[in-house]
Amino acid sequence: MKRGILGSKVFLYSTEFFAGMSVMAVELCASRLLAPYFSSSQIVWTIIISTIMIAMALGNVYGGRTADRDANPDRLYRRFLIAAVWIAAIPFAGRYLILLVTGILVVAVSGSFLVIAAFLACLIIFVFPCFLLGTCTPTLARCIVTGADDSGRTVGALGAFNTAGSIIGTFLPTFVTIPTVGTAATFIIFAGILLALALIYFISARKGAARCAAAMILMAAAAIPGYRGRFAFWDNSLLYEGESIYNYLQVREDEREVVLSTNVLFGVQSVYEKNEGLTGMYYDYALAAPVMAGFSDTGEGGAPSVLILGMGTGTYAAECRKYFSGADITGVEIDRKITDLAVKYFDLPEDIPVYTYDGRAFLEVDDGMYDVIMVDAYRDITIPFQMSSAEFFRLASLHLNPGGVVIVNMNMKTSEPGGINAYLMDTAASVFPSVSYFDVPGNTNRIFFASMEGNGREKLLENASLIASPGLRALAGHVAEGTLDYRRGKRVLTDDRAPVELLGMRAIDGIIREEMDYYRQAFREGGIRALLGAL
Repeated sequence: MKRGILGSKVFLYSTEFFAGMSVMAVELCASRLLAPYFSSSQIVWTIIISTIMIAMALGNVYGGRTADRDANPDRLYRRFLIAAVWIAAIPFAGRYLILLVTGILVVAVSGSFLVIAAFLACLIIFVFPCFLLGTCTPTLARCIVTGADDSGRTVGALGAFNTAGSIIGTFLPTFVTIPTVGTAATFIIFAGILLALALIYFISARKGAARCAAAMILMAAAAIPGYRGRFAFWDNSLLYEGESIYNYLQVREDEREVVLSTNVLFGVQSVYEKNEGLTGMYYDYALAAPVMAGFSDTGEGGAPSVLILGMGTGTYAAECRKYFSGADITGVEIDRKITDLAVKYFDLPEDIPVYTYDGRAFLEVDDGMYDVIMVDAYRDITIPFQMSSAEFFRLASLHLNPGGVVIVNMNMKTSEPGGINAYLMDTAASVFPSVSYFDVPGNTNRIFFASMEGNGREKLLENASLIASPGLRALAGHVAEGTLDYRRGKRVLTDDRAPVELLGMRAIDGIIREEMDYYRQAFREGGIRALLGAL
């Protein structure tokens, strides 16, 4: 007869519950660990889910076979000790492993960089602990089942407890631990739960003292630097680093500017110029949209009404206010924490309302009409499909005043005929009679203008002469000269079919491939030392 804590099924069912909870917590934290490096697109989620499911399946098979050979639960709780230490080490070691994988692939692959890098990182970091936790159900079933009469009921109850734990493990990190204490602490919290289960078992069984002590020491050694570590651990110039429900966030400051980024490896989302000058980025060239809509910086003809979907920290809003005095600006930003950072670090004017909403959902409930609608919600590879479809552009057109302009920052400049840019512009052109585009010099951004009336390029050329500011007039003229009319194709995205993740992955893969050619050449010519020097 089983003695001690194993004499009560409550502990065994609790073990199943917390194992299920921990797996889901690790899965959610995996997305947050990988997102700053590889984005949080559906493709990355697919890699995470499939990799962890494979690990769990293999763990189920292995756990069943070992339980049939030896039903001693010591093995299961030893695995919990190992899994706890491994999971606690992820916040510290995971970031280095991601960069190691990325560095190796820079010189080893020429295509599908992000997919391969994300898959290998997920494989190395998360498969082993999830494999160990996958052994839980068959092992506990072997411990609890006493005969054929109750086997079905026991396995069903274990499955129910595992599912219940998984539900809690889904909500708790998302709404409680990650927003309040961060991803690293969440890993450590759930590693601590697994450690506690193992300690309770071994203390009750009066065995494994040395093993438990070693696990606690190793976990503490891994957890402390992991909790104190940062995603961009090599950068000591960060003004702020934190997390929200939606994003990893970092604010960097130097003598000239303050920058917000939601990605460690690439991408800048917002810029604040301390000298109140232009940024040199796509925000400047997007100032052509109010000019295209018939407004000038002299105030003649009134001030434009501007809606910004994807407000960020308000870079475009600040520039509109600077050059179009009295501009009525409304911002929409899904991440409330970004808005808070805008107020604290980026001097967002208090009189500009910012609604915490999804851009499309806002248009559904808003009754406002605008001269300019700026769509700036595409962040690197993460393109919300609901804001890229024909239905979205049709909805946006209903909120435009006569002569109004929709401007979209496509974020990834590609020349391939069937690429994401072509799909987005074809989709907009299925709604708007006039679509034109401009490639921002010096970076990977492409913006396009869409209007229901007239030719955008011709309107810009006509209205640019009305601008009083020499800088803005020159900028509008430059955009007009570089803007090309777009001829509509047949690649239209809809709410039902919008493969933006695959298209975006293909586009950014091409951009990365071009950028990495420099580093590959350095490696070929001078080896690892030359590569490190180039980095």
